[in-house]
Amino acid sequence: MKKNEIRREQVLKHVVEEYINSCEPVSSKLICDKYLENTSPATIRIDLNKLEKANLIFQPHTSAGRIPTIQGYRTYIEQSKNKISKTHFDSADILREILIKHYKDTPLALHYIMQLLARETDQLSFVAEPEVSYGYLEKLEVFKISGDKLLFVVSLNSGLDKTVILKCDHNISPHQLKAIVRYVNDTLVGQRIFDIQNTVLEEIAEKVTEENTILKQFLKELQNAFSEISDYYIHFDGNISFLEQPEFNDKRSILTFLNFMQRQDHLINLMQEKETGSWNILMGEDFAQSEFTNFAMIFAKYEIFGIPGYLGVLGPIRMNYAKNIAIIRDIANIITETTKKGMVVPKE
Repeated sequence: MKKNEIRREQVLKHVVEEYINSCEPVSSKLICDKYLENTSPATIRIDLNKLEKANLIFQPHTSAGRIPTIQGYRTYIEQSKNKISKTHFDSADILREILIKHYKDTPLALHYIMQLLARETDQLSFVAEPEVSYGYLEKLEVFKISGDKLLFVVSLNSGLDKTVILKCDHNISPHQLKAIVRYVNDTLVGQRIFDIQNTVLEEIAEKVTEENTILKQFLKELQNAFSEISDYYIHFDGNISFLEQPEFNDKRSILTFLNFMQRQDHLINLMQEKETGSWNILMGEDFAQSEFTNFAMIFAKYEIFGIPGYLGVLGPIRMNYAKNIAIIRDIANIITETTKKGMVVPKE
């Protein structure tokens, strides 16, 4: 790489990092005074102009300093990959303690991890619950809670429990319910939820005679129950301190961000489609909706007791990528490694 190209890369780095820290347009004078003292302001201005022509930075108004574009952030992140690979989450022991202490209560462990992630990144953290269709059924319990409602409690061998309440269109007696649940447990325990949903229940239903209407109806409701619990659900950290950032200084920007958070299906589909490595970033046009172009999402896939899920942060496009990427990557990796093979693995 030529000397002027190396310097231009440094100039972009300084513009991005200064803007991340200050939320103020970055001037050529500041870069000269703070970073490149042996380079003339005229040379820095030439570099800034070339970076602007390359659509990596822009001037919000005449005579102002420069601000990174979406492409500028992408280029900066690409150039920072070596630094990111050498940066590590320094509270790994705290995370392992959370996992070991709460290994029998996965939702509680993930709740504490989400809070830890929010504190470490100063952004809105989220955890998408593990996709239970990858888990294996340990026990099914069903309770009649009113005349037309059943409570299904699905326990997995990983220790994860999921519940769902469904309306039933038949009158099943407690004795019949107990017998059917015992039969279902004898037939399904030890099998993967995905297989139960997609093949096993259908095979059982085909063998049931038309006269056994209660069992047939129950199997349909059980299929619905497994479908309900198998979808990802995103939990967000309840702390709203991230709204103190300058990007949320008006009502409209806050409402837009809240709308962004509520698009759970959209966010989950994007993570499933775009997840390619140990960490992933979506920003700008990646969200396919113009009102969300000023936001970014860093996420990683984790496995807890072998069952996959997602975690990460949502925030304005101006965020500390090098720090946040390393934190999210390492937290996901620690969860996976600590709970590998369905058991808590103490730190060696």
